[in-house]
Amino acid sequence: MSRSRMWSPRLAALFASAAIVIAACSGGTATVAPTTGTTSAAPSTGTASTAPSAGTASTAPSAGPFTAMAYPATGEAPCGEAAAPDATHDKYTGNFKKISAPDAQTVVFELCSPDAAFLSKIAFTSFGINDTAWLEANIDPAGTTNQKIVSNVNGTGPFKLEAWNKGSDVTFTRNDAYWGDKAKAEKLIIRWGKEAAQRLVELQAGTVDGIDNVGGTDFAAVEGNADLQLKKRPGLNVMYFGFNNKFPPFDNEKVRQAIAMGIDRQRLVDDFMPPGSEVATHFTPCSIPNGCVGDPWYGYDPAKAKEMLAAAGFPDGFKTKIQYRDVSRSYVEDQNVIATALQQQLKTNLNIDATIEVQESATFIDNADAGKLDGIHILGWGADYPDQTNFLGYHFGAGASKQFGDKFPDITKALDEGAAGLSDEARKPAYTTADNAIRTNVPMVPISHAGSAVAYRADIKDAHTSPLGNEIFSVMTPGDRTQMVFMQNAEPPGLYCADESDGEALRVCNQFSEGLYAYEIGGVAALPTLAEKCEPNTELTTWTCTIRSGVTFHDGSTLDAGDVLTTYAVQWDADHPLHKGRDNSFSYFPGLFGGFLNPPVPQPAG
Repeated sequence: MSRSRMWSPRLAALFASAAIVIAACSGGTATVAPTTGTTSAAPSTGTASTAPSAGTASTAPSAGPFTAMAYPATGEAPCGEAAAPDATHDKYTGNFKKISAPDAQTVVFELCSPDAAFLSKIAFTSFGINDTAWLEANIDPAGTTNQKIVSNVNGTGPFKLEAWNKGSDVTFTRNDAYWGDKAKAEKLIIRWGKEAAQRLVELQAGTVDGIDNVGGTDFAAVEGNADLQLKKRPGLNVMYFGFNNKFPPFDNEKVRQAIAMGIDRQRLVDDFMPPGSEVATHFTPCSIPNGCVGDPWYGYDPAKAKEMLAAAGFPDGFKTKIQYRDVSRSYVEDQNVIATALQQQLKTNLNIDATIEVQESATFIDNADAGKLDGIHILGWGADYPDQTNFLGYHFGAGASKQFGDKFPDITKALDEGAAGLSDEARKPAYTTADNAIRTNVPMVPISHAGSAVAYRADIKDAHTSPLGNEIFSVMTPGDRTQMVFMQNAEPPGLYCADESDGEALRVCNQFSEGLYAYEIGGVAALPTLAEKCEPNTELTTWTCTIRSGVTFHDGSTLDAGDVLTTYAVQWDADHPLHKGRDNSFSYFPGLFGGFLNPPVPQPAG
């Protein structure tokens, strides 16, 4: 029986606190959820880098009957509130209104506006369900960043964490108590290496069974090797050069537009991108519904760009930085050569002197989310699900990170309208407006949609790649070997993926953590996983999910609706005492669902 079926005094206090906050905003009276008689024992956490042993929950006392829960515990989130409720909280821009768990197998999500992409969103890795007691035991409300939950994880998936050997690998063992089809391999090891050539050498030597992001010049070598197999990945991604409008001179729209016209994007693609890549006419790939409905991006016109830069007050150019992380991604193989080429083009075409600044991968992502990048930054995006809310909404919507500085109201308004549409055709006018507003405001310059590929040893049965980059290794049989070894591009920053946005962490989390829905193997359709089904009302504003029975976490505790509610509440409410992880950004929740409950007042850049 799940430990989350009982309200411990601590959990009751957390929900009571949230109720008081909402009551203060809405003028209502807080009603605290009831507590039950006995507090269930928290699981043993062990060391920070090792997973729980299956069956430890058997020593926990039996929980009582399930008590209905709701979050907020009284009232609803203030949908569409025009002003901030107090001096410490910003206005609410999110789409969640309320989450309820009326019984142990039912969770109800009430939204402020329709959300046609709801199932695709909840299938994303960030929304893997956690055991309530495990969160309580591994997150310290009095602590700050880098909580135990970052490396001490407890999922429901086909693999369970054995050890995270920092600097070397993450090792998993098969979860023989898994509710679904058991993993084909007894053990999974995920390693990393930033150089494509290094990864290929290891694959050719047989020290790994699969590698991510085959080098662009190595496609033919893999295809011509009978001992290997190449799986090409569709280019559902984008690489871009971004600006933060809080840092001069990028606070000047004309400067951003001049740079957009002064970069030869075709040259970058022709010289440095792998086979199958193309110049981006829009931020979103055209294969995504409504991905390319606005005007195409600026053409290359260095003469006009220089005139515009002079008119903006910089006839002699200016000094800036090019900031990036030295890692290989599906959207770019070698960021060093891209940065050097950009540096040369800026100097030649616009007389802009840019110094190159390479940052450690996790630090760079944290700085981007926090709005601390003060130069031109190189970043990219691979699809999590095939919808404009994942590309435009996540990056430029009201709940997006601080990467580009202050939000652009004409963009956010159009994106809110597009997200609320009930069909692709109904959403088209809003996304046309949004694309054109992005072209005018230039928060970034879209460069390319890159081709990429994954390679495996020839004897890997059911090897596949995913257009979303979330290959599932539990379905693969590694020849006659008992373990599967995969080499990706970098070490994950953390394993609590509610608080991660880096693809290297997300791939690892996919192997042990599950959400209510998941994407089909090698595809993009959202299919029921920990939910048997989630059904909407006619308006797509209420989604009722039936939780699968008999699912256990790796420590032996049983999944129920309370775990689902707590998992989402912890991410949704920025004031929740358990809203903590590695760096506490939780960027996917506001990016996909519009904003946090009780969002903090934005701080000045720098």
